[in-house]
Amino acid sequence: MQLCNDERLDYIAGSHLKIIQSPSVFSFSIDAVLLARFAYVPIQKGHLLDLCTGNGVIPFILATRSKARITGVEIQERLYEMAKRSNALNSLDHHISFLHADINHLPSTLKRNFYDTVTCNPPYFETITENERNRNPHLAIARHEIHCTLEDVIRVSSQCVKSKGKVALVHRPERLTDMIVLMRKYRIEPKRVQFVHPKEGKDANMVLLEGIKDGRSGMICLNPITVYSTTGTYTEAFKQVYEGERMEDLNHESL
Repeated sequence: MQLCNDERLDYIAGSHLKIIQSPSVFSFSIDAVLLARFAYVPIQKGHLLDLCTGNGVIPFILATRSKARITGVEIQERLYEMAKRSNALNSLDHHISFLHADINHLPSTLKRNFYDTVTCNPPYFETITENERNRNPHLAIARHEIHCTLEDVIRVSSQCVKSKGKVALVHRPERLTDMIVLMRKYRIEPKRVQFVHPKEGKDANMVLLEGIKDGRSGMICLNPITVYSTTGTYTEAFKQVYEGERMEDLNHESL
């Protein structure tokens, strides 16, 4: 397989899977991996949907946790093509499919009220300067609400997930109130929340939130995750989550 331009081939932590990345277009971060480890997924069968999938890292990790059929949706054509090539490289075409589409204009092939779990690592920032937009449009789309807002993500997630299905998101803590309000607006009851701290003693810089469509009220706050120790190395607890050990055990116990 031939890589294009500045692309490279990386391994996904805790798996044998390879993924095509490009720093000028998109490279996944810790947040995407944590979301893929955090989300509840059925083990044996079902259908999973990942919105704003980028180069497909979340579907690839979900494929190590579930035998369900997985679909990733990405608006940027180059990222979509990268995800498809990684899919073929990992021989997962029977398990994962990718769709080049705008989440606000999904084709009829994506059924409504159908998916067991919907995940999304959405653009974090509401505003963008012209300088940021012009410097690198690929990164601008991935980071800023240019083609979809947080409300778009939650509305579409609610449309796609079945009743009692799960919707899991990762975002910045300052948007947590918005996430909860919008989830309830679109019939998703927040059920699990977990904060991620970059270092002990530092404020959280990520939050993971999962809700159930048409679920009962009542949310639990999971133990926080701390990424780096005081020496600047990954904490043992974080490594277990990042490599799929601790989260796998927790999710399997909940089934």
